[in-house]
Parts: sequence; C-alpha cells; structure tokens
Amino acid sequence: MRRLFRLAPAALALVTVVHAQVPAQPQQAPEPDAHSTILHTSTQLVVVNVVVQDKDGHPVHGLKPENFSLTEDKAAQTIRHFEEHSTLAPTELPRELPPMPPGTFTDYTPVPADGTLNILLLDALNTPTTDQNFVRHELQQYVQHANPGTRIAVFGLANRLILLQGFTSDPAILKDVVEHKLIARSSSLLDDPTGSGVDRQNLSDLADTPSNTPQPLSNSSAPPAATLAANLQQFEAETANMETRLRMQYTLDAFNTLGHYLAAFPGRKNLIWFSGSFPLNILPDPSLPNPFAIMQLDEKEYRETANLLTKAQVAVYPVDARGLMTTPVYNAASSGRAYVGNPQKFSAAISKFNSSQSAEHATMDALASDTGGRAYFNTNDLADAVSQAIDAGSHYYTLFYSPTNRKEDGAYRDIRVDLTGAAASRDLQLSYRHGYYADDSEHQHKDSETATTSEGAIGAHGAAAAYERAAMSRGAPAPQDLLFKARVLPASTATENAVAPGNTLDASVSPKGPFRRYDVDYVALPSELTLTPQPDGRRSGQVEFLTYVFDVDGRLLNATGKAYSLNLSPSTYDRFIHSALQCHLEVSVPTSIATFIRVGVHDIPSNHFGVVELPTDTISHLPPATYTTSPDPAKPAASPATPPPPAPPTPPQS
Repeated sequence: MRRLFRLAPAALALVTVVHAQVPAQPQQAPEPDAHSTILHTSTQLVVVNVVVQDKDGHPVHGLKPENFSLTEDKAAQTIRHFEEHSTLAPTELPRELPPMPPGTFTDYTPVPADGTLNILLLDALNTPTTDQNFVRHELQQYVQHANPGTRIAVFGLANRLILLQGFTSDPAILKDVVEHKLIARSSSLLDDPTGSGVDRQNLSDLADTPSNTPQPLSNSSAPPAATLAANLQQFEAETANMETRLRMQYTLDAFNTLGHYLAAFPGRKNLIWFSGSFPLNILPDPSLPNPFAIMQLDEKEYRETANLLTKAQVAVYPVDARGLMTTPVYNAASSGRAYVGNPQKFSAAISKFNSSQSAEHATMDALASDTGGRAYFNTNDLADAVSQAIDAGSHYYTLFYSPTNRKEDGAYRDIRVDLTGAAASRDLQLSYRHGYYADDSEHQHKDSETATTSEGAIGAHGAAAAYERAAMSRGAPAPQDLLFKARVLPASTATENAVAPGNTLDASVSPKGPFRRYDVDYVALPSELTLTPQPDGRRSGQVEFLTYVFDVDGRLLNATGKAYSLNLSPSTYDRFIHSALQCHLEVSVPTSIATFIRVGVHDIPSNHFGVVELPTDTISHLPPATYTTSPDPAKPAASPATPPPPAPPTPPQS
C-alpha cells in the first residue's frame, strides 16, 4: 500500500542540513553470505471511502464501525480501522514551509492531513466551445458562493492535461481563474467542435438528396453514384471512429496523469469532470467472462489507470456540460434537406441520438459508481451540481481492511458495503468504490527497461516513458511522489552562443542563441528512493535528474539530465540512507523568447517523480550562483555552503 501521509515540512527542511559526505569511520554492518535468504513481509490494506446520505441527499453523521458490514467477493472482511470525515469537524491547517532563499524551489504543497481535496476538470477535448462557455458561466455562479474553506484545484484537458490553478481555498483566486483562465477552445476531434449544431457526420447525408447526388463520370469504369455515396459515408464513419479512439486515449492519459499527481496527497479527492461528450467503452464490465471484451482501449493501460485512481482515493463526478439535451434534428442550425422525402432517416437520426445519449449516460453512471461518485446530466444548474458533489464528497467514512484473499493475481475484486443494525432500517444511500484490481504493485514496473549511468538528455523506455512525458510536460501537474528542493540560478551575467555540455537542443525547433546558462542544484532524501534488497545483501536502485526548457507554447527547446545506477553494500547503504542526495546540472536557455524551466527527480523502479516548474523570468534577474568549491561532480565538495553546493550523487561501489 502507498504511504498515507506526506513528510512534514520539517523533514524537507532537514535536507538542507544533512551533508552528502560519508562519515570517516562508519559503523560496519556484517556482510551477508552470498547464498543467504532474504525474507520479505508485507501487509495488504484496502481503503474504502463511503458516502452515506439520507433520501434528501443530506450527509449522515455519527455512524460507528458496527453499523457497517463489508465483503470482498462475498467473503466477510474485518474492518481494521475506521474514520469519520466531515467539514463540521475542525480541520488541522497545513504546515507552511519557512521562506526559502531566492531561486530555491520545492515540490511540497501544503494541504490539510484530514481534509478533502476537490478538482474541477474542464474538458475542452470532448466539449464544444458553446458548452464550455456555459460551464464557465455556471462556475462563475458557484465561486461567488463557494465556502472559503473548500480547497479546489482547476485543470484543463485539451490533447493533454494542464494545471490551471493549484489547490487553494481563496475564493478570490478561484474567481480570477474562472474569469481569465477558462478560455473556450475548439477540438478538431469533435464532430461539432464549435457547437453550431451542424456536425461533420451529417454532411454525408446530403449526398442522398437530389440536389447533391454525385453525377456519373465519363469514365465507364467509375463507381456508380450510390457506391460513391456509400464510400463517402464509410470514410467519414471510419474517420469519426479513429477520432473517437484518439479522444478516449487522451482522456485515459489525463486520468492516468491525475492519478499519479493526486496519489501524493492524503485523503479523499472529488474529481468533478465537466464534459460535453463521454467516450464510450473506456470501462471494463466485471460481470462478463472477459471484462475487457467491450473496451476499445488497452487492458493493461486501463488497469494501471484504475489502480492509480484507487490508490489516490479519487471519486469521479461526471457532469454533462451540455445541460438539458434535446435531439439535434430540431436544431435551427441543422439542415432538413437530408430528411426531405425520407421520414425513415428522420426517425433513424432520433433513434441514433437517443441511443448515444443512453450509452453516454450509462458510461457516466458506471464511472461514478465504480469510483464512489455520482453523475449529473440533463440539468442546466451546473453550479448546484458542483455544490452537491463537493458537499457529498466532504462528508464520508473511511473503512480499512486486510483482504482474506491475499493473492495478487490481477483479478477484479468486488467490494460490497452494507449498513447493519438500526442504520439498516433507515432509507440511506451509500456511495463507494465497488472494487479494485489485485495487482502486485511491487512488480508492476518490472518490464521497464533498465537505465544506465549516462549524461545528456535522459529518457526511460516503454511504459515508464509515457508517464515521464506527462510528468515533464510544460504546464502539466507537477508530481510530488518524491520530495526535493532545487536551486536554479544564473551561472553568470554573460550570454553564450553555444549551449552547455550535455545539453540536447530539439532539432525540430532549433532555438537560436544567444543563450544564458543556469546552474541547477538538486537536494533530495535518499529515503524517498526505491532501493531493492538483493540475494547477496546489497540494495539496488536507479535515479535520474532531469531539466527541460520549454517555450510558452509547450515546445521542448533544450534538455539535459543525469542518471545513476545504485548498487549498495549494507555498510554503504547505512551511510547513504542518512545522507542527502545531491546533483548539479547546467542548462542553457535562449534569451530572445519567454521560456519555462521544468526540473524533476525520477525514481525509475517505482516510476515516481518529483517536479517543479518555474518561469525563467522569475530568476533571470537574480545574482549568479556562488560555490565554496567547484560544482564539477568529478570533484567532491569539501563542505557544503548555504544552500549546499552539488556533490557527487553516485555512492561508493564497495
């Protein structure tokens, strides 16, 4: 199970005072025999958040553990721990970090340890622009009456996920985000991207009308008009299917990124997803012999995303951004010529709309039910839907249990929660996650390709590369799986015509000089890394440090990084784990355009990231970095300065 609590700010501050140097006379641990057996122990723990409401939708308080019964695959489970969460109870305010020196940044975000986090996701990928404007208007109504204690973050989804506002409880900040950052954007993957009422698929219907019938070509071998019309319809249908698959893939990738990002925070998260079109068949059906038979996406990828949302305790609240819907055949913007003299086509269009709406609403209900949320559709009061979702998700009970079936075979485990005693006689409604996939989290990344010590633009391969691209993309949510601090300062006041050694410019963009060089100094806790015990008693791991430079449009201009393979003997591990992990990089940034620097630490075995992004103009005016010793990693630092100078991150290979 993933850790439930983040490190306190004091632990992060400790990084600045722990030295990277190894003690001169460390206590020697006994070297194990090469054939000794290492015993591994672990405890499985499943977390289930349960929202209990009365028939009017009001939260029910004061229930006890004995009021709940829980089964997994019809087998009774023992509730090991029980918690009630409510906004009525006082919330411990998050501990703020002390002020840091100019140019020093951290990926730590203070949030209440026992509070509920809310995420507003405006989906421009699946929503026409007119409906996006409607959502924006409704959110303006909501933020005017938002509870000042409600912590909300705002995301946008185009062809990738973008963080528009981090978690805040300040209504003034939320109002500014809604007013100035929720800009409607059209999606080229939608049939009706602007919401004009005329979709591209209906254009093929005009081919059957007399005024638009294709004329036979002079070539006698040309297909007849009916064949041409059918070919056109098939081409547009296959194009629409391809575009739908792309939207499904982008949507799933966004949920994958959100799962990674939100897993770093404790407690329940309410994801309120505004969309005007919900991609179909992105969910498996556990009732079928092959639950993934109806899916149009990769089973392994979906399983990983589902597990991420489970571990992150995310409840999804899909909200139909189109409001109350009627069939588009009655829309004044639609042409009726396709239905002249063909009432069957008119009926077929209505039937197609009703079937599509039913399928999409079923998808919304399934996604909400599977994650413990609720779907909202056929309502124009989206502001009230937001209020209801946040209120419901802020009052809940958390049940912890260790499953009696300990096999991690990847099978779907069905969870059922019921009320007992006097609570069972009341007309109460329960919302909770109805299952999970019993995957072996310790080996889910075993297929990732092993990285070796190198310099230059570093990248992982396979599944790890997909998340690395999302984690290190401009404007994307910055993962906080690994806590670290970074000092980013100009190396000098001068500019250069060439980039720093080890930098890799993107040839497709070809940024031109002059360049200004920046020093990037990392400090991280080795205890945050995955160091796996080996049969010979040593511990192995892999870590990489990355620095990317982007322009305002998110194009990668320059990249640099270093990766290290760790192979630690017991005595070296004891010294290493109590030290600070430090690394020094140098990156060149074009001075002629606005840029952003994104720095990250990547624990390769677990595929965990810590990331910070900053506009270059916030540090370009600062004085250059100074060191008491050379920042060259080949030369060990004698004594750290403030902040500490870089030291070789590679531990002794004893």
